[in-house]
Amino acid sequence: MSTTPEQASGGTAGTTRVVSDADRKKIGSALLRYRVLAYATGIWLLILTGEMVAKYIIGIENVPAWIAIVHGWVYAIYLVLTFDLSIKVRWPLGRTVGTLLAGTIPFLSFYVEHKRTQQVKADFGV
Repeated sequence: MSTTPEQASGGTAGTTRVVSDADRKKIGSALLRYRVLAYATGIWLLILTGEMVAKYIIGIENVPAWIAIVHGWVYAIYLVLTFDLSIKVRWPLGRTVGTLLAGTIPFLSFYVEHKRTQQVKADFGV
């Protein structure tokens, strides 16, 4: 992707970065994949949280064990796709790690997804 040194360092807020149409399309595709997995991760995390509450607080013993496995796989895919987006838009390390960890706290993935989407759309015009 073609960016200037100022753009690579983060640019200024509200400034659309100059990228080629091909790069803009790649960023748009990566953003869509990230958004879908951020929502899926958030939903499965809420289901997992409900399972943990039912099992350990309420005392229900016959909860399905596969919920944790599904959330784990969805989260692993979320990590890969979020990292892919972070490379394409050149996020700093702190923003990347914060976004990666957002899938571990209930409801946070929805908020972070909204903020990152707004930022990427504003920065790259996708």
